[in-house]
Amino acid sequence: MQNKDACTSIMVGKKASLDGANYIARNEDRVKAIEPKQFLVKPAVKGRHETYVSPYNKVTVALPEERMRYTSTPTLDQTAGPNEEDGINEANVAASFTESVYANDRVLAYDPYVKNGLAEDSLCTLVLPYIHSAREGVEYTGKLIAELGSAEGNGMQFADADDIWYMEVVTGHQWVAVRIPDDCYAVTPNQVAIEDIDFDDPDNYMWADGIQEFVEEHQLNPDHDRWDFRHIFGTSTQKDRHYNTPRTWFAQRYLSPNASLGQRPEDSEMPFIRKAEFKIANEDIQYVLKSHFNETPYDPMGDAPERKTYRAISLSRTAQSHILQVRNLNKYKTSIHWIELGVPAFNPYVPFFANADDTDESYRNVPEKMNLESAFWLNEALAEVVESHYQEFMEKDEDYQKELNEWARRKIAQVDKEAASLERQALTDYLTGQNHEIATHYNERTKALFFELLTEGCELSKMSFKMDPNL
Repeated sequence: MQNKDACTSIMVGKKASLDGANYIARNEDRVKAIEPKQFLVKPAVKGRHETYVSPYNKVTVALPEERMRYTSTPTLDQTAGPNEEDGINEANVAASFTESVYANDRVLAYDPYVKNGLAEDSLCTLVLPYIHSAREGVEYTGKLIAELGSAEGNGMQFADADDIWYMEVVTGHQWVAVRIPDDCYAVTPNQVAIEDIDFDDPDNYMWADGIQEFVEEHQLNPDHDRWDFRHIFGTSTQKDRHYNTPRTWFAQRYLSPNASLGQRPEDSEMPFIRKAEFKIANEDIQYVLKSHFNETPYDPMGDAPERKTYRAISLSRTAQSHILQVRNLNKYKTSIHWIELGVPAFNPYVPFFANADDTDESYRNVPEKMNLESAFWLNEALAEVVESHYQEFMEKDEDYQKELNEWARRKIAQVDKEAASLERQALTDYLTGQNHEIATHYNERTKALFFELLTEGCELSKMSFKMDPNL
């Protein structure tokens, strides 16, 4: 099995964040430049007797009778499975599932992938609606892996108001998970990232049954005095050093400017978890996910000879990017699912309250062909126009994103104030209505900029020629 996602994930603990929320975030990068995505609320289900069969690899699972409501971002084309990817459920648990990771040939020789096992197309669908905490997310997924096996390597993030857990499934049945400390952040870019495992600390580490015996039996640990999951199961190749490690380098360069001094883009031993040197804001997470080696010779939008040396975080083939902000407000009912459609470098993150019954029509309905009434296509179109005249349009585009971030902060503060006295369905109804208002505002502002830039672009044609104005 070959993973289709090639993503970048970020986790920020509640004592490391500016607002005290737990954050998990990821760019979902796909093979194709255009991979239409929806943003949906999947309703709760009771009394169900159904079996799930993956259209992708036919993995078959009897579904629990009850399912919680949850947000998700499925692919429009369902022929290769739902690929719901990420979301927040009504228990205020967030998850992001498909950070592709790759194991070395030594470990795969003894525990190969299971062709009809659990794959990225099904992970969100089979896990998120049934978990009530971040820790339970790891436990629930671990049980599925023990029963079904895994078809590929995947990293998964789980968060609730108290904890963040990161889980890596790397072979057919072997996995570990680590709790991200509250005052730390972590970044991972398509590599096995988790390092030392403390098997005497089950409060902060989890692992597949028998993993120590598996490693010992097959003589897989290359270290003399440590049990480093990355060293045992991961890879360290030329591809890693050009495709993966530079993304960690850039993110840590921004978030840990002092601790990361001396690190280089091709370093293979950059730490997975780091202490935050300043309180990390939502906008800082956005900056990293939008980044393309800004202000370095490696920026593909620049003109330095090194501009194509490394794979950047923001790509033209990012299908969607999300920041899941898990907040401990109003009885845990006002967490926010931030969505970015199109190319992250050029498009805004839109805040939607997860405690909602539906999503806006512009996010639900995605035509197969470009249509500016669709949020996905509108953002793809804006990104194409901005990139086509990058030097001329980027400043206006950045001002537009900044303006919308300012508007979003004011809007969220206003909604929080109004929502404080509401409970249950009244709260859900109110937040659902606010989500529609938010979508409308962003869509209208995006259309205004799109048409403004399109008009200005008429003056930037290479088919122009200076002439005597009297002719």
